[in-house]
Amino acid sequence: MRRLLSPRNLIFALFVTLAVVPFLANKYYVFIANLVLLYMILAVGLNLLIGYAGQLAFANAAMFGIGAYGAGLLQAHFGVPYWLALPSGALIAMVSGTVMALPALRLSGIYLALVTLAFAQFTLWVMSHWDTVTFGAGGFSPPRIDFGPLPLTQPNGMYLLSWLAAAGLIWFAWNAMGSRIGRAFVAMRDGEIAAQALGIDLLRYKALAFALSGFYAGTAGALYGGVLGFVGPEGFDLLQMVLHKAAVVMGGLGSIMGSIIGAVILVVLLEVIREFKATMEIAFGGLLLAFVLFQPRGIVDLLRRKLGWDERLHYKAGPDQTAPSEPTPAATRKPAE
Repeated sequence: MRRLLSPRNLIFALFVTLAVVPFLANKYYVFIANLVLLYMILAVGLNLLIGYAGQLAFANAAMFGIGAYGAGLLQAHFGVPYWLALPSGALIAMVSGTVMALPALRLSGIYLALVTLAFAQFTLWVMSHWDTVTFGAGGFSPPRIDFGPLPLTQPNGMYLLSWLAAAGLIWFAWNAMGSRIGRAFVAMRDGEIAAQALGIDLLRYKALAFALSGFYAGTAGALYGGVLGFVGPEGFDLLQMVLHKAAVVMGGLGSIMGSIIGAVILVVLLEVIREFKATMEIAFGGLLLAFVLFQPRGIVDLLRRKLGWDERLHYKAGPDQTAPSEPTPAATRKPAE
């Protein structure tokens, strides 16, 4: 039973279930399932940066918006077809994310968080006030997407794209974190000086972490604009940042499976409390605080203990070794000799 309920099998079952949603559910549930796929991409990308690489950044919502605006404005202003605008929006967000790696070389912790938060607020201001380019606070509607010659409506076509993107990006993250890249990220997270002593190039891997996170968020943003058929600054504000953080913290830092679990729970909670939008920030802020205090390793840690998961997905440790999938508490670290 434990082998049947392994993380890989559960992810496979989840994606099979999501694949048949358009054939069994109405448009409303198809839209909700599409949001689940998009938040999976967002949560995995953010977890690569925070959970694995240890970079406390608050610009994921800005990257999300840059991807949406990049793809939408290319269509609206230049008539670029969506098939080119989608990857272009993701690449613009990736470049923006890579630039943020520069202050990360000098700053860390709360200082890096403040710089990235300032970048996010500046990006939101530009989206809201640069009327001649971004259409201002009112937002805009990109041109309709033609899926011909496939017999697909825009909602079903966007759902198919989201499903393929989520499956591909999760597969890539799963394998990347099991490679030298993942080990370098974890070493950098647990101690930058020690990582440098091991020959890890901090500039290279910090830039890679920010670039990957930006690409994931930008891809989700470019898809989000096509799913809604509308792009506006209110969708990429501080609440959006809180939601992304909530998905990662609830699911579990440093865990791909945790990101997926957190995204599913987040979207379900959003639907449950969507009538209380005025207090949504308070609700999710309290939820984040509760997890930090009582379950800091997220829901995935409970599932590891209950289902006997061995999430040595990214480290092939021996029977007497423990895979370093979680940050080592400072109080238990041995002093350097």
